[in-house]
Amino acid sequence: MNNKLTLSINQIVIEEAKRYAKSSGKSLSSIVEEYLKSLALKEENNKKKSSLKIVRELKGSVKIPEDFTSYKEILQDALVEKYLGK
Repeated sequence: MNNKLTLSINQIVIEEAKRYAKSSGKSLSSIVEEYLKSLALKEENNKKKSSLKIVRELKGSVKIPEDFTSYKEILQDALVEKYLGK
């Protein structure tokens, strides 16, 4: 669903943007929409990179016990003990 958006932009910038849109065969609206999408994607990617950086920094800081099997098995054992008392 498309909605209208009113912007206040310098007249010279508008004229240059219209020329660019015409030369690229696109509407000015589509160019603005693509740009805004790219900003949102860039922000999302920056957040992901930041999270990955934290994970990389923490990697190796926790020692896994030698008898460790899997998280699912530990969870299953805990639930069995909690509900069945075994």
